[in-house]
Amino acid sequence: MTGPLSGVRVVEMVGIGPCPFAAMMLADMGAEVIRIDRKASPGADTPYPVLGTRHDVMARGRRSLALDLKNAAGRCAAMKLIERADVLLEGFRPGVMERLGLGPDDCLERNPKLVYGRVTGWGQAGPLAQAAGHDINYVALSGMLYSTGRADSPPPPPLNLVGDFGGGGMMLAFGVVCAVLEARKSGQGQVVDAAMTDGAALLGAMMYGLRSAGSWSGQREGNLLDGGAPFYDTYACADGKFISIGAIEPQFFATLLKLTGQVDPLFTRRWNKAHWPELQERFAELFLTKTRDEWCRLLEGTEVCFAPVLDLIEAPRHPHNAARGTFVEIDGVTQPAPAPRFSRTATATPGAPSSPGADSEAILADWGFTQQSIEALRKGEVI
Repeated sequence: MTGPLSGVRVVEMVGIGPCPFAAMMLADMGAEVIRIDRKASPGADTPYPVLGTRHDVMARGRRSLALDLKNAAGRCAAMKLIERADVLLEGFRPGVMERLGLGPDDCLERNPKLVYGRVTGWGQAGPLAQAAGHDINYVALSGMLYSTGRADSPPPPPLNLVGDFGGGGMMLAFGVVCAVLEARKSGQGQVVDAAMTDGAALLGAMMYGLRSAGSWSGQREGNLLDGGAPFYDTYACADGKFISIGAIEPQFFATLLKLTGQVDPLFTRRWNKAHWPELQERFAELFLTKTRDEWCRLLEGTEVCFAPVLDLIEAPRHPHNAARGTFVEIDGVTQPAPAPRFSRTATATPGAPSSPGADSEAILADWGFTQQSIEALRKGEVI
């Protein structure tokens, strides 16, 4: 393994959403992450058919061990792996791992240096801790969903970027690395409780500060960064495609007016919110006069703060992304490359996802199980 986390051993209890995203981030950085998948019953259905296939991008870069955790021997095998790990990651509802005998108290007793990373929507404690939920619900509770979208329609779901991945998976990965650094000083592990409600709220730190200062309106589409400002927004073009403009600073706005030939004195009053609707209309009319590619030829790479709005097929082909290697192709699947970049401990291109259980015996052997014990697990249909 290469990367700054080379040598760190992680056990991932396979789930969906933020936990595999955090595990992917750690594996991308060079950690050895093994996935403990559920040993599936023959013919079992799944609501997420992409899981366990080469298209399951968030499963990349790690091997898979399928264990029957309903079997005492399977739980025992899992604990033996956890004893040898630096980190455990799990994303189940509070209490699930405890009922398996694999909760924090059990694991830290066997491995006092273990960092036990947990990610849930509502957190391990609180009135909603046991309630069902999904990304949209957690973001809604943080105040961030209300703050997103157009004023004349309900807030749109922001994909699952804010809760699952930004507020959940990335916060878990950050917390785990912090705890690993501390454990190497103290010799003691601990539990990392990453809640998507907490993480989504933290992502809104700037907005909460601006609101407290009286600089952020409670009205959607009434602020500088939420589509209210006509110089920080997206616009349709003549071909039905879109562009983005972020000309906040005076020099950037001046360049925008110069390159687009706008001389109306109205544009000099851009900080007066009363003029924002009219300026929005002017810009909308302007950008409909050319195609997106024509605007790119005029504005891309200038001091305007401009970029075309690309779809998932176009983005990997853009010259800037191509030059930086922002996307890679793994087993025929185009996907984002590991990020960020490191000058000395460069990361490698991740391997393709393993199908559930594809590496069971190899993982057990590599992590210290004898061939006799592996054979017993196989014969007992635990693996």
